[in-house]
Parts: sequence; structure tokens; C-alpha cells
Amino acid sequence: MDNKFTLNEKTNLLEAETPYHVPALDDVEEPNLFRSQFSYDEVPKSTFDYPRVPYNMPKNIYITDTTFRDGQQSRTPYTTKQMVDLYKLLHELGGPKGIITQTEFFPYSKADRTAIEECMALGYEFPEVTTWIRAVKQDFELVKDMGIKETGILVSCSDYHIFNKLGKTRKQAMEQYLSVVSDALEVGIRPRCHLEDITRADFYGFVVPFVHELVKMSEQSGIPVKIRACDTMGYGLPYAGTSLPRNVARLIYALQHHAGVSSELIEWHGHNDFYKAVANASVAWLHGASAVNCSLLGIGERTGNVPLEAMVFEYASFRGTMDGMEPRVITEIAEYYERELGYEIPPMTPYAGKKFNVTRAGIHADGLLKDEEIYNIFNTEKLLNRPVEVAVSNVSGAAGVAFWINNYFKLKGSGTIDKKDELVGKIQSWVSAEYDSGRETSISDEEMAAVIEKFAPGRFAGK
Repeated sequence: MDNKFTLNEKTNLLEAETPYHVPALDDVEEPNLFRSQFSYDEVPKSTFDYPRVPYNMPKNIYITDTTFRDGQQSRTPYTTKQMVDLYKLLHELGGPKGIITQTEFFPYSKADRTAIEECMALGYEFPEVTTWIRAVKQDFELVKDMGIKETGILVSCSDYHIFNKLGKTRKQAMEQYLSVVSDALEVGIRPRCHLEDITRADFYGFVVPFVHELVKMSEQSGIPVKIRACDTMGYGLPYAGTSLPRNVARLIYALQHHAGVSSELIEWHGHNDFYKAVANASVAWLHGASAVNCSLLGIGERTGNVPLEAMVFEYASFRGTMDGMEPRVITEIAEYYERELGYEIPPMTPYAGKKFNVTRAGIHADGLLKDEEIYNIFNTEKLLNRPVEVAVSNVSGAAGVAFWINNYFKLKGSGTIDKKDELVGKIQSWVSAEYDSGRETSISDEEMAAVIEKFAPGRFAGK
């Protein structure tokens, strides 16, 4: 086929209008389980064959949310009120430009359906309410009747799932999936195809030919078909030059350039089993995925999903602006989870944990006294409504005590005290005595306030 070429205004190069090579489905008799990389009795191997692909970040990138879908698969189900409350906070966090562009729900329980109705009744443009359903025709009718315009559909793509879970051949699985997508298009629903376990799939033997058929169906129907690349087990690798199927950059690049999916229809969904969720999501953005799918606080199946709050800051890092997002809402969300849901956020969790910007080291506290920027990642008070803090312990030193006093009593400018203040010396002596006598825990704010009142009654009254 003699391909047509047009000038890409982004790269200023003549590029093929259609995929240059779309392989035929490789309908193998035995599953390809990539045993060279995935030996079940060993840690998965990070292998390299060195092909690299260029950065290709889309003009517009977005965050999508799965808090009420994947996020509900690892915790007690949310109540209707909780889902509506969190949806409102997502709307506020995403800002007027809708950087958090969509969120998805299950539509099966009464609580979920009521939450969908109440969230849609709020009339917010963003995040758009979408669903995740079973691949059966009656479910499409269900979500259409609810006014849902887009829904996720599970289309497992590795041989682990096709052969070992579904008991099908690749050809049978592909035919079933295409039939289900056809059902969605028939009722006018935008299908979002969740390519489960893509990082263990035969990419050119199954994924590319299957996705190319989806692209053709989309073109024929005039309805966009979104591709969600799902790193279901967290096997994805962010390193350049690694082998397929684990190389995130190559997966995203090939979905565009070999399967023919436009970047605005590519979405990355990652898990954190190997601590790579945020890095992989960022790599997906950098190489052509317009959206990364996240959940609040990363709560999701097993080790969880990409934390949504992390990608808010990744977005700002890449773009140099929050683009209207309101990151201080992250603190409200964290407080809501602990207050209303009884969810204990690990205290060192970035951005959301109670102690994420708290230092105990005296040398750090000394630096903070002189210049907050030395030991704080950014202006956490401005961006998260979370001023930097010091916890007083056996390693805080006089600088830690002085910083705690200034912070607790909100002393500013000439009103601050330094580590040479007589009061600081008295309190530091008391702290040392506590630990010399065998204490092992940090000193609480209430204890510190009481000791200060003992040694300097009324000094900070009204502060």
C-alpha cells in the first residue's frame, strides 16, 4: 500500500496518515506467557533490547479518576453521600478547565446508581460521570437510560487472561470483544476499551491488530473509541530501551503509530505493585497518552492505583502551571477520608499524610529557622494549606524547639524567637531529661504547650 503523508505541525515532518504496518492477528495454539520475563517463582526481569521512541506529549493532557470504581475494589464501599461529597471535591480540585476530566462509577448497586444520579444532577461539566460495565448488551441499555455517554468495557488482552481465564483463543476473544463494542456503538454509547494486562500481552500478535479493528469501527460509526492501556499488575517499566510488553513508552508510541489511535483517545491506567505507578503514568503522558487514570490517595486493587494527588503536581511540574486546579483541596480530601471514612492515611504519604512535611532532625530544623526553602519541598502552606512543621523528639535540638514555638504560636518577623532564647534552653533541657529517662515517643503538641506555659506563663497569651 502506498501510504499518504502529511506535514505534522508539531514535529514539522512528513508523517504517514495511517499506520505503516498493521500485523495480522497471530492466532497461536499455545499461550505466550513471556516466561523469559515472567517466571512465577522469581522477581519479574527487567530486560533490554534498546529500541527507543521519542517524547511526544500531547498538547492537552488530563487526569481521569477511578475512585468510585477501582478505588472501591479494595475497601468498604462508599455510601452515596460519601461519593457525592468526594465528587464535589474532585470538581473543585480539577478547576474550571476540567483538568480532572472524568470519573467512573459502577452502576449496579442502589447506592452507586443514586450517587450517579445525584452527581449528574449537580450539573458540573467536569469531571464527566462515566461508568464501568460488564460486556453484555443489557448493561449498555442500563447506562444509556441513566444518561451516561461513555462507559468502560473490559477487554483482557494477555494470553494469561485469554487462554487461562477465559478459555478462548485469541481469534475468539477478539471476535467477542468487537461484538461487544459494536453493541455499545449501536446504542450510541462511547466505548472505553480497558485493555487489561497489556504489560503481559503479545503486543504485535494481538493488541495492535485488535486495536486497529477498533479504530476502523470508530471511523465507520463516527463515535470515538477510547483505548485505556491497563498495567493491571504494575509490571510496566519507565526505563528507556526496555523490552515489550513492559516498556510503557513503546506501548503508547505503538498504539498511536502502529495501531492508529489518536493521542486524545489514549489513556493510561497503572498499578503500584512495584512502586512505579507515578513514574509510569508520567512516561505515558510524555509519549503520547492524553490521560492518566488515577484514584484518590492511590486507593485501589492490591497496592493501589496512581495517586490522583500525585498527578496534580506532575501536571504542574510539566506545564509550569496548575491551570486552574486548586491543590489545597487535596488537604480537604485527606481530612475527609480520615474524619468521615475513618481511613488512616500513612503519615509520611506525600502531599496528604499528616507528617509529609514534618521534620524531626535538629539540623533540618536549624535550616528551617534560617530559610524554610532549605528543607521544604515547596511552599506547602500556599499550595496545600499545610505549613511546614517540626516534631519535637530526642533529635530535634534547640533549633527544633524554637521552630516548633514559632510555628505553633504563629510568630512572625521580629516576634519570632531563636534557638538561643532562654525559654528554648529550658524546654530543651526538659526534652533531654524525658528521653534520658527512657521515653521513646515524640512529644505531642499538647505536652509542648503545657511545658511552655509552665516555664513562661502567659508569654504567648493571645497568640
